[in-house]
Amino acid sequence: MSTRFTNILLPTDFSEMSSPSLAYARDLAEVYDAQLHCLHIVDDAYQYWSAIGPESLPIGPPPDELLQLGRTRMEKFGAEHLSGMKKPAITYVAYGRPFAEIIGYAREHAIDLIVMATHGRGAIAHVLLGSTTEKVVRKSPCPVLTIRTSDHPFEMP
Repeated sequence: MSTRFTNILLPTDFSEMSSPSLAYARDLAEVYDAQLHCLHIVDDAYQYWSAIGPESLPIGPPPDELLQLGRTRMEKFGAEHLSGMKKPAITYVAYGRPFAEIIGYAREHAIDLIVMATHGRGAIAHVLLGSTTEKVVRKSPCPVLTIRTSDHPFEMP
C-alpha cells in the first residue's frame, strides 16, 4: 500500500507559532503533486456581548468586518508564502469555531492530510482554553500531521 495525498489542508491563524507547519505543508504538496488548501478561521468567540437577553449588543467589530480583515490577511499571506507553487494554493476564510470549521472543510473538500501547528501551551492554559489541534486530531476524517516548533526545520531527503 502506498500513501497518496491529493489534497492537503493547512489551517493558519497567521501567528508566528503557526508558521512552522507552512514549510511542511508546502513541501508535501510539491512532493506529492497535491493541491494545497490554506484555511483561516475567524473565531466566532471574538464576538463579545455586553449583556444577555433581548437588549444585548455585540462589542467589537461585526462578523462581516472580521471576515474582510481575514480575507485581506489571507491575500497577503498567500502572496508572501504560497506563490510559486506548481499548483496554485486554494485559500479560504471561514467564520465559526476553528476546530469545527477545519473538520467541515476537510470533509467537504476530500482532504487527505491536515498539517497544523500545535502551540504547546502549558497544562493550565490547555485545560482552560482547550486545544484546537487536539480537537482536530480526535475528530478528523483524515490523518493530521502536527508540528510543534521550528527547532527542527523540515528537510526533504
